[in-house]
Parts: sequence; structure tokens; C-alpha cells
Amino acid sequence: MFAEVAAKAGAERGSGGTPARGAAAAALERFLQRSRDARGAAILARDQLVAASGDERRWAQAARELAAAADAGAPGGRASSAHVATERGEAFLLRRDPFAMVAVCQRFALASLVLTDMRAALRELAEASD
Repeated sequence: MFAEVAAKAGAERGSGGTPARGAAAAALERFLQRSRDARGAAILARDQLVAASGDERRWAQAARELAAAADAGAPGGRASSAHVATERGEAFLLRRDPFAMVAVCQRFALASLVLTDMRAALRELAEASD
């Protein structure tokens, strides 16, 4: 599923509708500019998609599936972050309430750099949403 989502990255950017959507789209754009290994990403607010770098329906489903899988193995039932690497690429999840971000990157992306860029994007979004 993540390969399909990543293949469509860049086709659409998050659209307006709520103030959070505009700020989320801007944070997502900055993340994609910073993180050169990223194929695509999405931001959720309270488990609802607010911005995506491609097909929003597919990103929403993929993000929720990754979060559910990470939560299933997390102490307390809620993962603050997750990193999954496969031979085709890597997926990351990072939460900063009320937001969560999911990114799909090329194989062998430096996890610490991707997560740093994700943290910066979520921090900027949280500040813009206050």
C-alpha cells in the first residue's frame, strides 16, 4: 500500500477547508523540501487527514494502518513513533498531539534525519495552530 501511495506523491497537495489544513499543507511542504529522501508524506489531526502529498484517501488509509500496527505493539497501546524498513523503502510515523505525521522515504534514508525533519514540521504546525 505504501508503495502505491508513494508512487502518486506530488500529484496533489492538501486542499483548504479549515485553518488547520492550510497550516498543515505548509508544514508538509517544508518537510518535503527539507527531507530529500522523502517520497511523500501526510499529516493527520486527531486521526483525520489534513494534508497529503498525493491521493488523500490512500494516504489516510495508509497512515491509519501504520498507526494501528505501531499502536498494537506499543506499551500502553499508543506509539509516539515508528520506523518500518523494507527492501522497497521506509515508512515513518511521528506523533505530537494533536497531530501525527507519516512519511515514506527511499530505502536507506537516515532515520535520525527524517525524524528530525518530521519533528520540526510538527513543531511548526503546533505553533501555527496555537
